[in-house]
Amino acid sequence: MNDFGSEYVIDNNTLGQLSKSQRASIFFRENAHIPSEVLHEARGFSDIDELQRNEYRTTPAVLSQLVRVMATVKATDTGLVDLYANRGNADPLVVACALDGQDRDSQYLDAPDWFIVTGDKAVRAKAEEFELKVISNADFAALIEASSVG
Repeated sequence: MNDFGSEYVIDNNTLGQLSKSQRASIFFRENAHIPSEVLHEARGFSDIDELQRNEYRTTPAVLSQLVRVMATVKATDTGLVDLYANRGNADPLVVACALDGQDRDSQYLDAPDWFIVTGDKAVRAKAEEFELKVISNADFAALIEASSVG
């Protein structure tokens, strides 16, 4: 983490592990970005209307990053995406959104660090393949709790 802040792209498994009050925290509202497809997967959450305020939209730039991510996934690899099992549809977009945010902010001298927050091993591995920073769900929850103390 740097002195210029941090931005966090949130995976669906993270949303499920955070409490509603953690998701409503100022820290979460100001620093979390939820890819559109993750929001689609979370549509049953009672606080979905509030979560949509943190949407990281699927723009042409995000789709361009998604092409980069998917180009590294072998057709036989079902760890990150398994469409036949309806699993991992949002996972490549989590990585693509973090790459897009990092790329967009790289023009600034004081660019924030971009992190992916996940408990998914395949997402972690793909993020690290692209040299993105990853933190666990528990570590992110601890950041939320620490930000509310004071």
